[in-house]
Amino acid sequence: MSARSAAPALSPAGTRVFQELVRSGDASRTALARDTGLTPGAITRAVRPLLEAGLLLETGDRASTDGALGRPATMVTLQAEAHQSIGVKVTADQLFGVVCDLRCQVLDEVTVPVRDHGPEAIVEQIVELVNGLRAGRPAVGSVGVAVSGDVDAASGHVAYSPFLAWRDVPLGDEIARRTGLTTTVENDVRALLTGERWYGVGRGISSLALVTVGTGIGCALLVNGQVVHGEFGVAGEVGHVLVDPDGPLCHCGNRGCVEAIAGSAGILGRMAEAGFDGLGIGDVADLARSGQPDAVRVLADAGRAVGIGIATIANLLGAQHIVITGEAIGSGSGPDRPVDEQDYDVMDPHVRSAFEQRAFGSAARSAIELRPLRFVDWARGAAACAVEHFVTSYGRS
Repeated sequence: MSARSAAPALSPAGTRVFQELVRSGDASRTALARDTGLTPGAITRAVRPLLEAGLLLETGDRASTDGALGRPATMVTLQAEAHQSIGVKVTADQLFGVVCDLRCQVLDEVTVPVRDHGPEAIVEQIVELVNGLRAGRPAVGSVGVAVSGDVDAASGHVAYSPFLAWRDVPLGDEIARRTGLTTTVENDVRALLTGERWYGVGRGISSLALVTVGTGIGCALLVNGQVVHGEFGVAGEVGHVLVDPDGPLCHCGNRGCVEAIAGSAGILGRMAEAGFDGLGIGDVADLARSGQPDAVRVLADAGRAVGIGIATIANLLGAQHIVITGEAIGSGSGPDRPVDEQDYDVMDPHVRSAFEQRAFGSAARSAIELRPLRFVDWARGAAACAVEHFVTSYGRS
C-alpha cells in the first residue's frame, strides 16, 4: 500500500511544511518555522501526521546551523523513497521511463522503441513500461506522463499532439484505469519547468522561462512562482512568434515563425536546399564549426530567430532567468556524442546578440542559459509532475 492510500488529512500548514521538506530534504524545526512563517507549535502539529505516515523522520539533535546559542536544533528529514513516482516521456520514436523518489532522484530508468503511434498502442506500451518499473517497488504510487502538444493537465486529456498525430485522447484516465495508479499528464515542456520549479534553477525565483529547441520550439513560463497553463492549456507559444513575414512556411500555416527557422526540420530543410541532404543537427553544427558557409548562415539565422523569440518573452514577462534547452542543444543521442556536447554552441552568440537588440530596457538583464538535455530529463520532469500532485494533494479525500 502506498502512503497516499492511507493518508491522514493535512492542514494547510502541514501541506506547506511537506512542500518545504520535499524541496530541501531536511531542516530543523526552527528553520521550518522561519521559512514557512509558522509558529513552533504549528510546526509540531504539521509534522506529526507526516512522521506517523513514515514520510518524515526526526534524526535527533544537531548543533544549530544558524549560529545561535542555546539548545541544538532537532532535524526533520524527508524519507524520500517512502513514495516513488514513475515518469514517462512520450516521443514519436521512443518511450523514456524513470522511477524517482520524492526529491526526484532517479532510481531506475528504461528506454523502449515505440511500436505504433496509435493512442491505444501507446497506452499499452506505457502500461507495460510502468508495470516493469514498478515490479519489486511497493512504494511506487503515482505516474506522470509528458507529451508534446496541447495538454489539459487538470483532466489528463491530450487535445492535440501534432508529432503523434493525436486528437482528443483521454490519456490520463486510460493509464490510471490500466495501472491503478494516480496519473498526471502534462505538456512535456511544462513538465520540464515543473522539475526546475521544485528542484532546479526555478527554486527561489518568481519568474522563469524555459525554451526547448528541437523538432519544435517549445516554451513554458513560471510567473509569480506558478507554472502558467493558460485558459485553454496553451501559453508561451514562442515557436510561433513572427520573425520574418517572408520566411519559410510553418506547419501552423504562417510564414517566418521561430519554429520554421530554428526548429530541426527547418534547419535541415534549408541545408537540403543548399545541397546537403541526409544530415542531422549535429552534422550541421560540425559543418558550421569548420566554417562551411551554408551551415554558418543557417544556424546564425536560427540563433537570431530564437533570440527574437526570447526577447519577446522578456519584454512581456520580465523573466529573471531564461533557460534554452532541448534535444538540439545537447545531442546525447548516441554513444559517440556525449550529453555535454552542445550542438548549438555555434548558435549561442547569435541568440544573445538578437536578444540584446530586441529586449527592451531592463528586460535585457534577464540571465540566459543554454543547457544540454537528455531525454531522461524529460521523463524526470514527468515524474516531478507526479510528485507535485502527490505533495499538494496528500491527505485530501
